[in-house]
Amino acid sequence: MNAFQLLSGLAIPSILALVGCASTSHATATASLGVARSASQLEAVVDQPGPLTVDTIEAAEWEVPLSGLLNLDHPAAKAAHLVDRSEPIALFVHVLHHPGRGMFLVDTGVEHLFVTDPSHALIRGIAGSFAHVDKLKVHVDTAAIVEREREPVQGVFLTHLHLDHVLGMRDVPATAPVYVGAGDADVHSLMNVFEKGIYDQALEGKGPLREVRFEPDPDGVFDGVLDVFGDGSLWAIWVPGHTPGTIAYLARTPTGPVLLVGDACHTAWGWEHDVEPGSFSADRAKGAESLARLERFVARHPKIDVRLGHQEWARTSAAK
Repeated sequence: MNAFQLLSGLAIPSILALVGCASTSHATATASLGVARSASQLEAVVDQPGPLTVDTIEAAEWEVPLSGLLNLDHPAAKAAHLVDRSEPIALFVHVLHHPGRGMFLVDTGVEHLFVTDPSHALIRGIAGSFAHVDKLKVHVDTAAIVEREREPVQGVFLTHLHLDHVLGMRDVPATAPVYVGAGDADVHSLMNVFEKGIYDQALEGKGPLREVRFEPDPDGVFDGVLDVFGDGSLWAIWVPGHTPGTIAYLARTPTGPVLLVGDACHTAWGWEHDVEPGSFSADRAKGAESLARLERFVARHPKIDVRLGHQEWARTSAAK
């Protein structure tokens, strides 16, 4: 979801995306990351045990409009008589450990200042009131997570560039490179008039945003697939729609594959009923296509542990 929608609780008509400014004025550079692969190469190894560990931490709880999280105009949503309401969500940070590459974060949780000095946190004052920061309940801040890991952060993989995924960025050491899907930093919209300053503050002192660029998947299963470390342990899957550069990450662990969906799907209900995100997404039709591709991927590999953008999902007999 984006900052203005969080701050106002209102969907902005898509026509307004034609005006405004870029998401951030922070410098960008093309990432020299990984090796382009095909979906078939990913699927050949996905069910094999791998060397990574993934610790998914619920950093905080919040509430946002359901209409942003789910397309309430979808036939399944209408059949279920879903209406807009305030919906509880979680803000996650995923800690990845690679035996040779070290420790990485996927998304960033919530910064320490939200706990110790809210008046100087990224969202504060009038903006904080509109965002209902009073409903933000922090369980563990990013500074505490980094400290308890007792090893350097080698990098941050953002699933996408939206406010609720960078709220812990100022607790990340400036030496850690930050990776984001190509196009996210360049999105022009009226919403960025409100959010650009927040992104710039979050990234201040960091090196340039490393933009991950994908080649087309030769198999046509996904838009693009990248072997992040070149050893088949971590895979980046391009799933545009929520933002142009949205990325899901597949980690191969000793106990099985873990899929970090990011905001290609926010909610458990959306995943179980194949309903794409709503007004928080830049391109709902493309988001629906990306979600369907992920759903089919998991159906082919049912051992995948699915971890959604903002809610936990427990596999049931009714779920795929």
